Parts: sequence; C-alpha cells; structure tokens
Amino acid sequence: MSQPLSPGSLDGKSVLVTGSSRGIGADTVRFFAEAGARVVINFRNKEARALKLQKEIEAAGGQALSIGADLTDPASVEAMMDTIRAEYGGLDILVLNASGGMESGMAADYALTLNRDAQLNVVEKALPLLSSGSRIVFVTSHQAHFIRTTPTMPEYEPVALSKRAGEDALREKLPALEESGIEFVVVSGDMIEGTITATLLERSNPGAISQRKESAGRLYNVNEFAAEVAQAAVDPIPADHTRLVGDTSDFVAE
Repeated sequence: MSQPLSPGSLDGKSVLVTGSSRGIGADTVRFFAEAGARVVINFRNKEARALKLQKEIEAAGGQALSIGADLTDPASVEAMMDTIRAEYGGLDILVLNASGGMESGMAADYALTLNRDAQLNVVEKALPLLSSGSRIVFVTSHQAHFIRTTPTMPEYEPVALSKRAGEDALREKLPALEESGIEFVVVSGDMIEGTITATLLERSNPGAISQRKESAGRLYNVNEFAAEVAQAAVDPIPADHTRLVGDTSDFVAE
C-alpha cells in the first residue's frame, strides 16, 4: 500500500496509537512516522516487537517512543501519558486501536473492560494532552458497529457488543470534546485479513473468513486498512463522525 499521507504533512505533530506493536496499529504508526509525526508505539506484552518497530522508524529518520501500558490498568495508562507529556509535550492525534476479548483465560467481563471502560479511561487521561484542533480516532469493525441491527457470528458477539458499547460511550462525550475543539471520528472496517481476530474467528468457526470474503467481494488486508485509519486522522470529519471502510451491503444501518 502506498503512503496515504503527504510527506511532511505531520511534521511537528505527536501521535499515540494504542496496541501498535503489530498488525493494523504498527502499520498505522509507520504511515504517521513517514509523514513526519513523532509517534508513540504502545504495547502490552510485545516489547520486542515494539522496540524493533521503533528502531525501524528511527533508522528511517523518524522519531518514536515505545511505551508499555496495560490499558485496563488506570495507573499504567496515567504513567504512559506522563511519559508522553515529558517527551513530546502533548498529543495531536490519539488512535484508539487496541481491542480484544477473544483471548483465552481472561475474566468473563474482560471484553467490556477493555473495549469500553479502558477506551474511556485512555481518553480521559489523554485529555490534558489534547489541545484544540487535535483528533481522536476510534477503530472498530462493521460486525460491532452494526451489531444492534445485524447479528454476527456467536463467537464474536461478546466482543462486538463490547466494542459497540465503547463506541456509544465515546460518542456520548462528543459535546464535551467539541467544546474543547477536539475532533472525533469512528473508523469501521469489515473483517480484515491477517488480523489476530480474524485468525481466532477462523479457528473457532472454520470457513468464516472465506464466507465473508465471498459475500463482500473482497476484504481489506492489514496494510490497506491501516492506510484508511491514518487517512481518517487527517481527512474532514463526516457529518455522522463515521468512516465506513469496505462493503456494508450485508449490514443494516440503525
């Protein structure tokens, strides 16, 4: 995928992408860094990958920080924001990319804790770093965004419901964000080939990805969707604060 952002278009800007040591988050960070932004690579337990990405960005002349933080731990998130303030002074773009809920061995309420409560807390802790003109991007899936009107596969339903709960909770903050001059946009994508979620879904429901691909015509890969997320951070905000990526013909809007 070619770089969606113009060279130098983010010079002097600081960006945090949560869950960015691999996958969509990592490719999104690369696009931002190539456009001149100072980036923060956030990881929970993939430090080696985060440091490798940081070195890659620095070798290309970019500026990057790798900061470990468990987003479900408020103290950990606060420490991350303190480091960002000390190193970069503030944030211009916050991409809420990290999500989960299909991992094994987690508490029954883990999906809701991560996909709703933690997202709200990250925004709350980031607000002092976000000035007028800054932007928050929330990354979700069509299966979650449309869950109230279009059923999804049973294996994914708890995650979809928790992601939609997170989106709703963030949308409720829109008036307060707008009052502070902070922009907000949701990026919703179809199933993305090559993601952890797609792999786990295919494992628990063999054929799920191929069926969705056949229905949609094509699915975006990780790099293509990351380009859309990066673009959403700079494009004009749609009236409904929603950027839909990929086919939506099988989904019913509210």
